[in-house]
Amino acid sequence: RKCPICRARIPPSKEMVTTMLTYRAEKQRIEDNNDTSSEHYHNTCLGLEEAKERIGADWDGVTVLEDKIDKQTVMMPDYIIKAIGKGDIKTVLKWINANPTEDRVNAISNAETMATPALSLASIGNHLGLMTLLLQLGANVGGTTSFGSTPLSAALNCTNGAGNLNERERLLLSWGTGFSPYSREECVFLARKYCKNKVADLLETELGGRRCEIVNLSTRPELNGKTCVADEYLPDINQYKVTLETKSREVLVLGADNLNRRDRTPQDCGYYMEFKNGRTIRHDFDSSEDCKAF
Repeated sequence: RKCPICRARIPPSKEMVTTMLTYRAEKQRIEDNNDTSSEHYHNTCLGLEEAKERIGADWDGVTVLEDKIDKQTVMMPDYIIKAIGKGDIKTVLKWINANPTEDRVNAISNAETMATPALSLASIGNHLGLMTLLLQLGANVGGTTSFGSTPLSAALNCTNGAGNLNERERLLLSWGTGFSPYSREECVFLARKYCKNKVADLLETELGGRRCEIVNLSTRPELNGKTCVADEYLPDINQYKVTLETKSREVLVLGADNLNRRDRTPQDCGYYMEFKNGRTIRHDFDSSEDCKAF
């Protein structure tokens, strides 16, 4: 591309360069494994050539188009990538808190590992406590890799974590994740492909897995304004089984007319996960106000 005014060539964006480096690293990995006859290798070579073509043969290999609007992206050191992979919360939090001026909670890995955000790495490793702590600190629930993968798509494509396979997806849904880079239907297909049928059922509905505020409940007006999580859709009666975000964790059955979506945020997370003495401790409250006060 050239500038329409001065006709000088516009340098590639950081995202374009990251994509090219990712394809290059993957191509080298496949060649090192002597798997050059595979379809994956063929597709990787095509992707690399397309990425190089978009950047242009005359690129100097250094200059990139800077985005002055966004925060400066922080690159994770290798030891933090490994710590996230192992679920080493203490090491990760120590690094994040060491420099509050940097947006370390949204740091990414290097280009060779697809510029993957910290939350996606924790999702791939099925480290629920670490995922929650990152979200509380402001991690972008929809942060993408250089290939467009998100924490949700990473969770849907993973089969690790026997015993709590649904919890990653439920956590991300309660924090307001979207479906990108897939459609809702594609996410449902992925969930069923990996036998996550309960997750698929949630994804098929508008409020499944979402955190909601109770509204217009005339039978129990004292619950209006309280928050809950829509744990299950009941198709026979077109209602949701919800769990109140209170210490009692009471379970109710409510219709969509009595529920307004209210995604978790760092300022309004509903419960609070604390890391203390080497372990995570969940604190539940009877109201959002009590949680904020804590």
